[in-house]
Amino acid sequence: MKKRLIAMAVAMIATTGFAQIFTSTTQPEKTYKYRVYLHDKADCGYSVENPEAFLSQKAIERRKKFNLAVDEHDLPVSANYIAAIQKTGARVCNVSKWNNTAVVEVKKEKTMDKVSRLAFVDSVKLVYSSPKSLTLPSVRDNVTDRTEKREDFYGAGKRQIELINGQKLHEAGFKGEGMTIAVIDGGFHNADKIAGLASVNILGTKNFVRPDMDTYLDGSHGMMVLSCIGANVPNVLVGTAPGASFYLLQSEDGATEFPVEEDNWCAAVEFADSLGVDVITSSLGYNTFDDVSLNHTHATLDGVTAINSRSASLAASRGLMVLNSAGNSGNKPWRKIGTPADGKDMLAVGAVRADGYATSFTSQGFAADGRVKPDAMAMGQSCRAFDTDGSITHVDGTSFSCPILCGAVTCLMQAFPDKRPELIIDAIHRAGDRYDNPDEIYGYGIPDMWKAYEILKNQ
Repeated sequence: MKKRLIAMAVAMIATTGFAQIFTSTTQPEKTYKYRVYLHDKADCGYSVENPEAFLSQKAIERRKKFNLAVDEHDLPVSANYIAAIQKTGARVCNVSKWNNTAVVEVKKEKTMDKVSRLAFVDSVKLVYSSPKSLTLPSVRDNVTDRTEKREDFYGAGKRQIELINGQKLHEAGFKGEGMTIAVIDGGFHNADKIAGLASVNILGTKNFVRPDMDTYLDGSHGMMVLSCIGANVPNVLVGTAPGASFYLLQSEDGATEFPVEEDNWCAAVEFADSLGVDVITSSLGYNTFDDVSLNHTHATLDGVTAINSRSASLAASRGLMVLNSAGNSGNKPWRKIGTPADGKDMLAVGAVRADGYATSFTSQGFAADGRVKPDAMAMGQSCRAFDTDGSITHVDGTSFSCPILCGAVTCLMQAFPDKRPELIIDAIHRAGDRYDNPDEIYGYGIPDMWKAYEILKNQ
């Protein structure tokens, strides 16, 4: 599903005649990556009674603000276990303390026999095998910044904020100031060069796919997502939270499709937690992979089976608000949402047209355990975003309805800084135009964000 999320934006770029982003093809050395499930944290060397030893001050402050307990999920993965794994010859790529797992890379599958025999290892699972060839980005597009001014303050973004009544939050003085959003996505091509994004407060970037690669070079999907939220060019394009600050985190590998990207996503979420981020928006989703034996099934969409869905379900209990695109499979054989949109205590966002009717592609619910999915809808067809040359382009997909709603949710959280994510989510559900009769296409419907504000104000 994730490739299809991105394909809609890429298709738009292909028609414009801009420079090709992916131009360098290599033949990588054959490698394999495995997810290693660890038995316990008995040897981690830390205690929940002393969180200052392993959590950042910002992460602790967020938990204290919401009166959330530090628990065993917050404890680090045992450094001794990691060292023992590395002694087998396996290279540790990333770890997830929330799931107590590690992803390791090996050149020979037999190395995993040694890892599997370690006393503290419960099981291992293949999550990646390198392809015969790999196409990587090697050039930048030219930036010309061709834009057209309009009469309305929000410019080309007028309808996408008005559909959810997000402009009312701006009028009340809530534009995302003091809030931090982590955008977990593909690359952010030219986000540091486009004049329309020059005013966006980018606090940092991190690439969880290829740590040595500049995420401003690799792919444009994340940059377009960012512009839907953070753009602040009056009469050209103003996003739904133009006052917010951002971390740009790349977990998506545009060259392949393997479950390791779910592990990358988990690592990015935990990194965002450590940074004290308030909100995460993710326009990624997974159901089928290059190795079909690793595919998900509809029955696994329960919020706890897929590793990234478990992390999404845990985030609110750490004080993190997570929004994820529902997916673009509504008119495909899969049809359903993907992971981690099936997560609990987070918002899966579907897509409607400018007239409020569901798009043909928006993925459907419910979750496998009967929970209403999607949680909310926002504009996801003929949305406006910056292109890699700095001009305004049309983009389709739940990849864009999600960040559009994310910005408004961030403004709502700014207005109610002491409200836990679960309360914010409940208010957004109740503000949906189908709250009394949710279904598998619209979920709770299009939320009126000012109505959500009044619900929270009257609590």
